[in-house]
Order: sequence, then structure tokens, then C-alpha cells
Amino acid sequence: MSLRIIRDDITGMKTEAIVNAANRQLLAGGGVCGAIFQRAGHEKLSRACRELGGCETGEAVMTPGFNLPASYVIHTPGPVWQGGGQGEAALLKACYENALSLAKEKGLKSLAFPLISSGIYGYPPEQALDVAVGAIEAFLKDQEMDVWLVLFDQSIFQLALETYPALCGQK
Repeated sequence: MSLRIIRDDITGMKTEAIVNAANRQLLAGGGVCGAIFQRAGHEKLSRACRELGGCETGEAVMTPGFNLPASYVIHTPGPVWQGGGQGEAALLKACYENALSLAKEKGLKSLAFPLISSGIYGYPPEQALDVAVGAIEAFLKDQEMDVWLVLFDQSIFQLALETYPALCGQK
């Protein structure tokens, strides 16, 4: 179906699932992760995540969305940027691929991603954007799903407008 890049708050997306840029322990963190836990209901989401027992970098697991407009949260720990020579791009690509595959496996038709690893994990936004768009577009070549890349930061959205103008638009 389609990929759209928008500037918004992912916790308000009315998609079947949203993706959490998680840590491997699936604990509430800062940034988008902290916002998702807060909006979903910290205790409920924490309990569901504890039951999963963690998730390796690049893998993906799912919990209910609880108080979120989205029915589900797909958690995927992104790589910490270490200069680009430690397999970060492959791990980041795997985050998108595994989250998309899990959504497909569960029969979901709409999914919203943040720009994984571009916050406190230090991944350069331009490179993170290229990995995200490449992985999502490759998946959508033969899959039926509406996917949003939801950017909260104005400067990163401006970068997306300059780099991928045809993908930027409204919900």
C-alpha cells in the first residue's frame, strides 16, 4: 500500500500498532519509549514487557497497546551508534524488517514507526532515515500495509522533507 512520513506524536497514532524504539530489557526509557509507556499506562505495559523477558537488538516482540489508540505495541531495540563500523546499519534494518514481519504475521494492515535509534542511541538522523525508508519500501513492494514514519523532531522532519519530499504528507 503506502509509506508516508509525517511530523506528529506517535502515541496518538490511530494505527493497528505503533513501534517502540525499545531497549533490550524492554524497560520504560526516555524519549519515544518513555512517551509510549506513559500514554499506554506505565504499570500495564511494564508488566506485559516483563512477561516477555527482553528482546535482542534488531528483533521484535509485541504487547497490547493498553491505553494507546493503537491496539498493539511492537517493541524493537535499535543499535547504539558506534561510528558505523559495528554492523549498526544491518541491525537497524533488521529492526524495521522484523517489526514489519511481525505485523504481517499478526494480520495487521497499519503500522507507525518512530525513527529508531536516532535519539539517545546517537544514530545520525540522515542515515537512520535512509535505512528506515529503504527497509520499509522494500517490504511494501509485495505487501499490503499502510506504514507511517512518525517524526516528532522538527529538524528531522525538515531533513525528511528535503530528502524524501514525495513521501512527506498528512495522516
